[in-house]
Amino acid sequence: MNYLRRKIDKYLIDWKNNANKKPLIVKGARQVGKTESIKRFALQHYANVIYINFVEEPIYKNILSDGYKVDSIIKNISLIDTTKQFIPQKTLIFFDELQDFSNMATALKFFKIDGRFDVICSGSLLGLNYKQIESNSVGYKVDYEMTSLDFEEFLWAKGYQDDVVDDMLKHMSGLKPFSDVDMVVFNNLFLDYCILGGMPAVVNLYIKNQTFTDTLELQKQLIQDYKEDIRKYVDGLDQTRILNVFNHIAPQLAKENKKFQITKVAKGARFSSYRGCIEWLKDSGIVNICYGMNFPELPLKGNYDESKYKLYFFDTGLLVAQLDDESHLDLRANKNLGVYKGALYENTVAEALVKQGYSLYYYKRDDSTLEQDFFVRDMDSLIPIEVKATSGSSKSLNTLITSDRYSDIKYGIKFTKGNIGYNGTFYTFPYFCAFLLKRYLTKNENA
Repeated sequence: MNYLRRKIDKYLIDWKNNANKKPLIVKGARQVGKTESIKRFALQHYANVIYINFVEEPIYKNILSDGYKVDSIIKNISLIDTTKQFIPQKTLIFFDELQDFSNMATALKFFKIDGRFDVICSGSLLGLNYKQIESNSVGYKVDYEMTSLDFEEFLWAKGYQDDVVDDMLKHMSGLKPFSDVDMVVFNNLFLDYCILGGMPAVVNLYIKNQTFTDTLELQKQLIQDYKEDIRKYVDGLDQTRILNVFNHIAPQLAKENKKFQITKVAKGARFSSYRGCIEWLKDSGIVNICYGMNFPELPLKGNYDESKYKLYFFDTGLLVAQLDDESHLDLRANKNLGVYKGALYENTVAEALVKQGYSLYYYKRDDSTLEQDFFVRDMDSLIPIEVKATSGSSKSLNTLITSDRYSDIKYGIKFTKGNIGYNGTFYTFPYFCAFLLKRYLTKNENA
């Protein structure tokens, strides 16, 4: 399987070159490529690599039996495997599957103080296990959250270079429409990305075969793996509740009203009983939560109702994997999104926003006369974002921008299948530009 270029590659090199580096924890949902990227980096940049996987080799869970000091840990590792050599200043120690032995994180403080060895830990579901760690080395470690491929990484996988993305950003900043060729090529690539999602194994299979052959089966297997994780890490009634929520995300996203309704999950279900389940799915990296704002104004944080939310999959491929068979056939054979068109584009834009570091917020007026998909902010204004699956008016977006009621809103952004444009009120960009939103806003602020 070919290695796919990832954004973490540069981050890891910068981390290594930092003279005052701290032990690094790379976390994220399972199978987003954490282990492969770290191993490749380690072999390219270190003379000596110690790799320990706490799932494959549970015997290493005993290495803290004599305490957290580095010499004790090294001694115990060497007792288990005499071939492992520890060369000061030339060794990377890579502790993988940290979620199965989260106490190891407590030792990171001692590795930082000792300073002889570089240390990287990796694992999934770490947001949950952090709560179980007696002391997770706050101040003595740095965290990096890895996701599935964004559209830029997908373009890299397809062989496009950085200049293509730079050119996209120039088009956005200069409000210069794309050529007809650009629109056809990038819209088709983006639709492929919507169908596949960004899980490395799925993208690699697509790149290898140059078709969608077998990708659906792989997506469905990933869904089963995530459900197995839920069964593995959750006990009792919560396990059933979390699986119920997971199974209802796709059908609820397909509806016009995408607000997640707990009452549809199970008979007599209430938010108070399911709140922890929603948080579990978020902490595990499986879902992104989009909270309903009380009113569209700044600040965003603290200005929302936690009982009103939409749930999106962290990777759109997981949504696609749960569509009905007829939709799958139409999607892959004819590129027809059908009734799921709105859900797929909205999930993909939500995913793009989160991968740029944004939190998700939406607004729906109580009388349902105004609704907006997402909001982000720049230095001094609130920016409504609309994801339009069909051509038509943008009544809510216009109202938010032009009404005196919403003083924090000066302009808006609309993502569509169409080209770049500006109507004096809001900017329009193609869906495939969503991954560049933060760079676009930053560049315009600086200008």
